[in-house]
Amino acid sequence: MQLQETASFELGQVTFQKWIAGVQGGGSGYHMLINVISNKNNVKFDSIYFRDYKANIEIGKINYVANIKTDLNQRDDIIMNNNGQDEFGNKTPLKENNFPFKLAENECVISYIEKETTKYIKVENLIEKPKEEYPSAPPKQP
Repeated sequence: MQLQETASFELGQVTFQKWIAGVQGGGSGYHMLINVISNKNNVKFDSIYFRDYKANIEIGKINYVANIKTDLNQRDDIIMNNNGQDEFGNKTPLKENNFPFKLAENECVISYIEKETTKYIKVENLIEKPKEEYPSAPPKQP
């Protein structure tokens, strides 16, 4: 996967925010916000690679977003059996086994499709927002 030196679009700030659910097994991850200033060639933003994780990029209310789930605070329901069909439903590992890029903690790679060709651009100096800790579920009423 070859990184592009320049892109036909212009990015503003790319930020990330770590989050963790307030209930056990509720999950954790990163919210990524990608501010696109201009996209004159109407490229389609595909995925983001960040800290050994990969996630799809979607159109949000204002900017593009990617939601990365991490291994922390995930449910541990794993079925181990000699019959592989009984293991159907086990979750796949969240981290990419063969992560294709060597990145610093504040860098990511965005893959995009331009004229039917997938391209990759590295984004440096990501901005980290304060961690978001979601409250626990309210106690059950008798």
